[in-house]
Amino acid sequence: MSSIQLTHISKRFGETDVLRGVSLTIEPGEFCVFIGPSGCGKSTLLRLIAGLDDPSAGEIKIDGRRVDHLPPAERNVAMVFQSYALYPHMSAFENMAFGLRHQGLAGREIDRRIAEASRILRLEALLQRKPRELSGGQRQRVAIGRAIVRQPKVFLFDEPLSNLDASLRAATRIEIAKLHRGLGSASMVYVTHDQVEAMTLADKIVLLRPVAEGKGMPSIAQIGDPLALYHRPANRYVAGFIGSPAMNFVSGTVSHMTEGSLTVRMEGSPVAARVDGAALAEDRLKAGSDVTLGIRPEHIELGHGERSAVVSHLEHLGEHSYAYLTTDPHAEPFTAKTSMSALRVGDTVPFTFPPQHVHVFTADGTAVPRVDVPAHRVPA
Repeated sequence: MSSIQLTHISKRFGETDVLRGVSLTIEPGEFCVFIGPSGCGKSTLLRLIAGLDDPSAGEIKIDGRRVDHLPPAERNVAMVFQSYALYPHMSAFENMAFGLRHQGLAGREIDRRIAEASRILRLEALLQRKPRELSGGQRQRVAIGRAIVRQPKVFLFDEPLSNLDASLRAATRIEIAKLHRGLGSASMVYVTHDQVEAMTLADKIVLLRPVAEGKGMPSIAQIGDPLALYHRPANRYVAGFIGSPAMNFVSGTVSHMTEGSLTVRMEGSPVAARVDGAALAEDRLKAGSDVTLGIRPEHIELGHGERSAVVSHLEHLGEHSYAYLTTDPHAEPFTAKTSMSALRVGDTVPFTFPPQHVHVFTADGTAVPRVDVPAHRVPA
């Protein structure tokens, strides 16, 4: 089993900083997902681990050995690309065998490895077909099989499902999850822009932000398991990125504080939030402080409460709907998840923000820890 350790990694192309101060440890056998908006450097970080690019600063270690000065062939990693990168004139079998023959492996060992990979990926009946005779999902499975047969210490996936349609993407995602369980000794690093992939596959999520938006901060916005980032975002950037639809945000001013709670005046009305009393004791907030409140769509309670809003739009998704609500015709709507089937556009509906689900962010965007959840897990 192999760990990956990145220490103060930075990457610059000319005068442009792409990554800054990335420090991260991926544990042996862990499935780690890099996610973030376009331009945040997630694919670049993967290429640095693979050895396809060199870091401008910092160290990369695999299994305790420094590798940032080594060529890709000496790092014992295998990479699966977004475009399948299969040789069109070779069969699926030959595509998987090509690299092994180049390594000088005996024919019997090559056959054994391909047979095992084909069993895992259900490719036995497709081994003699050429890429043009395969579907997109089958081609991607062959590409994954080509990585498996190398028996690397680290698997690297660069948006491997983005070229597939929705149904194939879901099916292949399940195959990759099964692969990870079946090859528990190998670490996997996976780049995606798809939150569903990140939330369903990852043991650990690394959320990156573009250097230009970081204001001198490291490229990593937060590291943690999927539910930690969803329920305990370290800052407003994380809260706004993780989740679809996104968390709702509204500005307010602190009007009252007690141990374990505070009251924020929002558009003239008070909203309560439960927060960690220790955070209030640190004088991070006081009466009159400007804050931002956040609440996820599924936590807004419709049908009761002292506040009301007008339904400006509805999205029906079967078992539930998303209602877009506004308290002011000129304000941005906020989103609530609801099962109220009788709701119609133009209706006025009462609502409330349950205090235990309200997030509070200080003026600099830092989250105030909530009283009912553990502290945030943030990078050092």
